[in-house]
Amino acid sequence: MKLRLARRALGDAVVVAVEGELDLFTAPFLRDEVREAIKQDGPTLVLDLAALSFMDSSGLSVLIEAWRLATGEGGSVSLACPQPPVARILRTTGLDRRIKVYPDVDSAVTAR
Repeated sequence: MKLRLARRALGDAVVVAVEGELDLFTAPFLRDEVREAIKQDGPTLVLDLAALSFMDSSGLSVLIEAWRLATGEGGSVSLACPQPPVARILRTTGLDRRIKVYPDVDSAVTAR
């Protein structure tokens, strides 16, 4: 399994669950999903990273683009439940200071 995505509405947010590996080959799929989610469901986006096992710089660039798109539309992006390898990348790059990280999806949605 490389990457699986699932989208659902929760409160006033749209949650995109990201499962598998986010890399050069799979990042375009998440980029397209994020664009569609914002266009169809609104700019309040929560990315559920609980099942994301790997992310490289391509994945980081998709997160940054998602943040730019959502905030440009008056919304926000939150990250929920990143696993230790992904959380380490977010900390190392400082992206966790730009995009809020929450322990679970529910707290990410209610923090809005």
